[in-house]
Amino acid sequence: MIPRYTLPEMGRIWSDENKFAIWLQVEILACEAQAELGVVPKAAVEVIKAKARFDSQRVLEIEETTKHDVIAFLTNVAEYVGPESRYIHLGMTSSDLLDTALAVQMRQAGLLLLEKLQILRDAIRQQALAHKTTVCIGRSHGVHAEPTTFGLKMAVWFAEVNRQLERLQHAIATVSTGKISGAVGTFAHIDPAVEAYVCQKLDLQPAPVSTQIVQRDRHAEFLNTLALIGASLEKFAVEIRSLQRTEILEAEEPFRKGQKGSSAMPHKRNPITCERIAGLARLLRGNAMTALENVALWHERDISHSSAERVILPDSTILLDYMLHQFTRVVRDLQVYPDNMRRNLERTGGLIFSQQVLLALAQKGMTREEAYRHVQELAMAVWTDLSAAGKPAGFQERLRSDKTIRQYLNEDEIHQCFDLNKNLRHVDTIYQRLGLHAAA
Repeated sequence: MIPRYTLPEMGRIWSDENKFAIWLQVEILACEAQAELGVVPKAAVEVIKAKARFDSQRVLEIEETTKHDVIAFLTNVAEYVGPESRYIHLGMTSSDLLDTALAVQMRQAGLLLLEKLQILRDAIRQQALAHKTTVCIGRSHGVHAEPTTFGLKMAVWFAEVNRQLERLQHAIATVSTGKISGAVGTFAHIDPAVEAYVCQKLDLQPAPVSTQIVQRDRHAEFLNTLALIGASLEKFAVEIRSLQRTEILEAEEPFRKGQKGSSAMPHKRNPITCERIAGLARLLRGNAMTALENVALWHERDISHSSAERVILPDSTILLDYMLHQFTRVVRDLQVYPDNMRRNLERTGGLIFSQQVLLALAQKGMTREEAYRHVQELAMAVWTDLSAAGKPAGFQERLRSDKTIRQYLNEDEIHQCFDLNKNLRHVDTIYQRLGLHAAA
């Protein structure tokens, strides 16, 4: 069992306390770099490192007057440091601090999401292995198509999550970019070595070129990656919701002891977690659109992006963290009903093997067009009988009694067309391609 979701782990990343702690770290590292260049006295840096601290409530109190968060922060730090505080933020602009610290926060959040996504992948792997040979009907357009296995459904998810892991790793690398290059990115009042030193200490890459800010296509890539992961979770959740329908009931999200499905109908077991995930995925897409709109700013910088980022970055990472946690619970405790899968597989009286009959006839000399027409006529007759009678009408029996079919196929050859193993004989190959095997 996965423990109940709690916010602090991801929420702490976006807290004022963590943000200000990173700000202070950036400022101290910049002072260290300036001291190495001889711009700041090393003795002053030692005083700054010994005394520098902040009080989150005091910063917010000062901001009420300054209406500027960075100035409020620096003012509060100066209250602790004293005269040596004049060396803090030397040659820097606010966005040097803001964007570099934001990169650290996005990296922290991204790495946490990466870990959660890997946990989900492991849960999906286990279901794929457990149900590798659990036969069920494949559907296209919502209509019975041909047999597959429930494990292959999970294998599709497994491969998709692997792609999302690659995307997230790339997006984390993209946003792990800092800048300390001054008001318009020209290093007019600070040496590029300061930027290199600070970024190296924070596990960031310096932006090769910047304006007053790190360019927002990076942030857009990050949020669009989160939206893509959310889209996959929605896709998986919609499949479970569909399979949980009463008429199908092949799989079902866990229904806990004491859980209630409806205030009016005691019998209800609703896929509420999967529905919740589908709804939250829409928020991720909306936030991703906002991130795209943040890319275009006036000249070297305006602040139309920053107010939106204060919402969309914490919200999207917290949302996805929650979604991954909840859906992992669903996957690990998923209720799977192989008997219902087999019953649904047989509902159409063998119609799902029509392609095998078509191919067998073509191999025996009937033209494909003629084979298709004749098989379809027999299949439609079965379909009509099935709709009217509500029970399988026997596709195989109709084939055996049809004179045209018997001119090409004997009874044993007809019977072989209904062999499930033909449909599923390459499942092992697919699993080998994916590297899907039990952990050693």
